[in-house]
Amino acid sequence: MNNIPLDILFAILAALLLLSAFFSGSETALMTLNRYRLQHLVKQKHKGAIKAFKLLQRPDRLMGLILLGNNFVNIMASSLATIIAIRLGGEQAILASTALLTLAVLIFSEVTPKTLAAIKPEILAYPAAWIYTPLLKLFYPFVWAVNLISNLLLRIVGINAAKHKQSTLNKDELKSIVSDTKDLMPARYQNMLLGILDLESASIEDIMTPRNEIVGLDLESPLESVIKQLQTSPHTILPVYKKSIDRIIGFLHLRSILSLINQPGFDKQSITDKLDKPFFIPESTPLHKQIQNFKAEKLRVGLVIDEYGDVQGLVTLDDLLQVIVGELITEEVADVHIEKDGSYIVDGSVTVRDLNRITQWALPIKGPKTLNGLIIEYMETIPKAGISLELHGYRLEIMKCDENTIKLVKFYPEK
Repeated sequence: MNNIPLDILFAILAALLLLSAFFSGSETALMTLNRYRLQHLVKQKHKGAIKAFKLLQRPDRLMGLILLGNNFVNIMASSLATIIAIRLGGEQAILASTALLTLAVLIFSEVTPKTLAAIKPEILAYPAAWIYTPLLKLFYPFVWAVNLISNLLLRIVGINAAKHKQSTLNKDELKSIVSDTKDLMPARYQNMLLGILDLESASIEDIMTPRNEIVGLDLESPLESVIKQLQTSPHTILPVYKKSIDRIIGFLHLRSILSLINQPGFDKQSITDKLDKPFFIPESTPLHKQIQNFKAEKLRVGLVIDEYGDVQGLVTLDDLLQVIVGELITEEVADVHIEKDGSYIVDGSVTVRDLNRITQWALPIKGPKTLNGLIIEYMETIPKAGISLELHGYRLEIMKCDENTIKLVKFYPEK
């Protein structure tokens, strides 16, 4: 070494620092690659992505190779810096050279390349994969020995690197990814995807029209009243019952009866003859299961019943589809209004699930289904107008209520 000119030694040291930067940057780049974008590129036959994907199948071997190379060049650089220091200033210069080398390695071989790799991993990961693939074959005995000892230590704590599989996304993580794609797709398509992901976690009870809001046809009413309701109904299908919805006798498709109303002899029996058999749905039925049931039975509407067989509500195929397509077929929920100051005026009958979807909040959906029910459960009493409270982290004021329900609520802007 004493016969090698200093300029050559400095050139070798610079080359070692560059190699250290390559190892450090490529390690970060390969480990921070978006696994789903990588899999997409593999399907597109991207050669660099294919090699990177194969390397990441055994991260223990890849890390062993990278750390073997990185530590080797760093130790070589340290030794070379010591030789240069002795030749320039004797043993007194060793401490200064150590400090300077540490600073150089930190800036040029660690922080800078790793920051670049974290921001733009594809720039370094795919070219590095071309280099690491043959290097892994060349130095496999050394890597194997290092991994053997490392894996034995890991097995002591119950981890088998050879059987390690990359974790897949759960539903909540996938929902977070979809929620973060605002710049990549229109909001309505984003809501559709979120609606599909919610199908398995939601039940019929979450979306049904409550019993007290069911619009039906009471055959015990006078014939004139029945005819008027048929002619003015905004609905195409009506449940038909006698006095109470619990005594339902069938569903009536209006298009099958409207042409008969003005004919001589039209009576209630004419309506009864056109009824379809009622279809009952347990309130705990998952949404995706009920879509299958409607399809199998070729139906569009059903009554929701509880464990005692009492009618709790009504659900239609349109209600189920609205969970998925939302804004594409209906306007936004009319009972949630955003004010200029960022506050929300919300009807108490709005479902918690709809409110969360519109506002991107995280009010609990396990328990009461409506905002009215959620507030009453939280307060354990029916509040009076003017009362303010903090509901699961959200500040609100009761604006209007009657004897047993909350009619209107104001949510204040988040701080």
